[in-house]
Amino acid sequence: MPLRDHFRPPMTDVIGWTSVHGAWAAVLAFDLNRLLPAGYYAAPLTKFGIEIDVAALDVRRNGSQPVTGFSSDWPTAPTQTLVRQATLTDEVGVRIYAGGPRRMLVGAIELVSPANKDRAESRNAFLNKGMDVLRSGAGLIVVDVVTERHFNLHRALVERWGGPQEPPFGADLYATAYRPILPQRSEDNEDIDEVPPRLDIWAEALTVGRALPTLPLWLLDVGPVGVDLEATYEQTLRGLRF
Repeated sequence: MPLRDHFRPPMTDVIGWTSVHGAWAAVLAFDLNRLLPAGYYAAPLTKFGIEIDVAALDVRRNGSQPVTGFSSDWPTAPTQTLVRQATLTDEVGVRIYAGGPRRMLVGAIELVSPANKDRAESRNAFLNKGMDVLRSGAGLIVVDVVTERHFNLHRALVERWGGPQEPPFGADLYATAYRPILPQRSEDNEDIDEVPPRLDIWAEALTVGRALPTLPLWLLDVGPVGVDLEATYEQTLRGLRF
């Protein structure tokens, strides 16, 4: 089933992108659990940010009427009131763990949402999260099918890793797999080998109306597992009765 544009009509008149992303994350996790070795498991993660009406929240906290009925030696009115404005973004994807008493992340899949691309704060949050995964040695896949906002998170992630990409990958829609290869400590001492960290990349441009690729997800201490984006996407849409 070819990729659809879930951010514009007519698709938005049929099914929302949040439903597709959430269901796709679950299907990807279920599919991976068929392939993972014993002791490993994949879990979907779906968390959409919520916009807060700050003005309404201030009224509820402070009250619309002044507080009366008490006296004090200090001024009742504050000299300043600060409102903390948190940056809310989305987290949609799959986390793969090694089980046991100490759960360890060994791989991750991120399905990019519009909120991940709309503001500098949101983009930085997404990139920091991706860098945390890669620095741990776990593999990562990023899938960006968002057509309504244009920012190449893949290119920004490569730049943050520290290596310019030649030639630049400028596709608006893409699926990318990352395999971090980190320096290893020698057996004789604790010195790290003088080999710089390396990042292997598999990048595929995506096009609305065309099939999705299969990419390798490099699991820490396990190796690659094939992630069939086309098959899981098709299963997702059929499960949603599209």
